[in-house]
Amino acid sequence: MKPCVTIIVPIYNAQSTLRRCVDSVLSQEFADFELILADDGSKDGSGAVCDEFARRDSRVRVVHKANSGVSDTRNQAMAMARGEYLQFLDADDWITPNATKLLVRAAREHGCDLVISDFYRVVGERVAPKGDIDEDGPLTREEFAAHMMENPADFYYGVLWNKLYRRDIITEHRLQMDPEISWCEDFLFNLEYIRHARRFFALQVPIYYYVKTKGSLASQGMSISKTVRTKLMLFEYYNEFYKTVLDEEEYEKRRLKVYRFLIEAAQDGSAPPLPLVSTRLGEERTRIHSGALEGEGLLYDALRERKLLDYYLEPAAQKNGLSLAEANLLLRLRQWDGGARRELAEFAGVSGGSLSVLLQRLVSRGLISIGETKEPGGREKRLSVAFPSAAGTALADVEKAWEDFETARLSGLTGEEREEYARLTLRVQDSIRDILQ
Repeated sequence: MKPCVTIIVPIYNAQSTLRRCVDSVLSQEFADFELILADDGSKDGSGAVCDEFARRDSRVRVVHKANSGVSDTRNQAMAMARGEYLQFLDADDWITPNATKLLVRAAREHGCDLVISDFYRVVGERVAPKGDIDEDGPLTREEFAAHMMENPADFYYGVLWNKLYRRDIITEHRLQMDPEISWCEDFLFNLEYIRHARRFFALQVPIYYYVKTKGSLASQGMSISKTVRTKLMLFEYYNEFYKTVLDEEEYEKRRLKVYRFLIEAAQDGSAPPLPLVSTRLGEERTRIHSGALEGEGLLYDALRERKLLDYYLEPAAQKNGLSLAEANLLLRLRQWDGGARRELAEFAGVSGGSLSVLLQRLVSRGLISIGETKEPGGREKRLSVAFPSAAGTALADVEKAWEDFETARLSGLTGEEREEYARLTLRVQDSIRDILQ
């Protein structure tokens, strides 16, 4: 049976980082993939590490080849691929546990030919997210190209590793990396792919950790004259791309923006700088300490369930520009039966002061509207919450996070076991209600 995704990792003398990279792939929540480790004639122990992973996991396929460069190595791996989609990693980097799941879900739900995602930039012990497109929903080729025009030569658009591709488009149009180019070869491949793709989606969640710092053309041993020729060639291709994508009138309107590429290309392929606002590596995502993972008892069980829900809510929060606390409250409001503020605070597990602050933030973001009425004879005002149409995307995302949480919580149980668990849970809840009444 063919896998859904083929994940390709070209490898050259990457022994020091390879295990971290491959472990991040093999621990993906989405399991329907094959992993091709393409060893490009490594002189260290990388080849042996690849073979070790292949012995441990049947999804891993290894190819050992004479050194011919990253482009030719990727081409050979693409020729071996069997998946419906292609995903790429560099051996220096790693991905989040939900990376492939989120990419595939976006591609299927929106019928997209290309999914592009935010990523983390890692410098030493600091990490910061990087993205560009903040539109929610599918984009046409022209719309995607217009976004790319605003930030030509940006890593976000140029690289392979923050994207999911449809393999049939690549095979039908015989798309390959150009082994003769050692700079921006990823970008040329992407431009050609975009010409044949129709529907795009920007996943506004960072799912990839980028730590590799690429050198400039000069540092790669290219002469000044060859550097200039390479950049001019790349610009000509870029210019022709927009002539193809845009009609003549639209191209003339945007021609100056197209020519900005020559200025942006002066960055010389260097890694994007880390912004002033960054996070210590390891603190950018929800974590739980090892003692809580191993602890026994109902309180530890409750803690783990809360952390598991936070884990699935986090991408929804990141995508919608919310804090985890705001996303959590939005979910609670969606499930709340109504009542006084005090009751909502208890239901959401926050203090009254924190609840007021979080409600104000959600109101200011246009995600909820609230009102309070005092019923005749009532001692407390009843809080009413409504969800404007603008909240649709955020609500769908937190509800999907709840579904993922429920699926993960019950994974490994058979249908009969799930039914029995549901029956026992109801009996436990009845007992708790009887005591608390």
